[in-house]
Amino acid sequence: MSEYHTSVLLKESIEALNIKEDGIYIDATAGGGGHSAEILKNLSEKAKLVLIDRDPDAISEISKRFAGDKRVTIVRDNYKNIISVLNHLNIEQVDGIIADLGVSSHQLDTDSRGFSFHKNAPLDMRMSKDGISAKDIVNTYEQEEIKRILFEYADEKFAGKIANEIVNYRQNKEIETTFELAEIVKNAYPQRERRKSHPARKTFQALRIEVNGELTDLEFSVKNMFESLSVGGRLAIITFHSAEDRIVKNVFREFAQGCICPPEFPVCVCGHKSQGKIIVRKKSPSEIETEKNTRAKSARLRCIEKIYK
Repeated sequence: MSEYHTSVLLKESIEALNIKEDGIYIDATAGGGGHSAEILKNLSEKAKLVLIDRDPDAISEISKRFAGDKRVTIVRDNYKNIISVLNHLNIEQVDGIIADLGVSSHQLDTDSRGFSFHKNAPLDMRMSKDGISAKDIVNTYEQEEIKRILFEYADEKFAGKIANEIVNYRQNKEIETTFELAEIVKNAYPQRERRKSHPARKTFQALRIEVNGELTDLEFSVKNMFESLSVGGRLAIITFHSAEDRIVKNVFREFAQGCICPPEFPVCVCGHKSQGKIIVRKKSPSEIETEKNTRAKSARLRCIEKIYK
């Protein structure tokens, strides 16, 4: 296992893909290559595996890890652009796609990336290292917009108080570090609530989601991934919070839905056919896995097979 990242639900996700040895597969969030390495164990020399990631650190890691393997193609991009990536590679359809939507251990544990409230670092959180950062958000967004982000992306019940504290603080000084922001959030929390979990946990989650557009493009991205499958191909997605999981569940359900006629119709007249079959409805990590890797606790795996084009 790579020290870069501990892959979650590894055995379960690879089994869900039902890998064909001569197939074409995509790891849409390659990270340190844990899922990719496992997929490669099941592929012949004729097969192909495309590794996609937007993080330059991940690209560097997997380029070293899979150097010389002619089955592997590595692309720095966002999985939302999967169709254009495949077009560029002259690949029409693939036999399977896996996407692990979580933050990698490397990103969390590298101080300079600013993802963790446990380590003092510049407030960043950009997976791609490009674009708007968490520092930009807390120092420039309007109070109501910060409140909305915290509430919608993390169900933060003290979103209003936290947003108010952030705006008050930045009037005197720019918010620059993770510890600064964590302390601001802590001050916004009632004393009785601080013992339940770290007050900053939800705020950091919400800001990370906003910075990286994790929910904004997810529905669009899942549909594009499904569209990229050949008939019989499978899409396996691992999510890490309820909003992500809800989006994936709803898109999968839409693809798996057959007749959409009103229930009072005696026979089907719509002609609508299911495009997919649910393979894994919702799979959580085992107790053994969560004991070894506490970050796996919130992970959920879903998988769908394309049955009709």
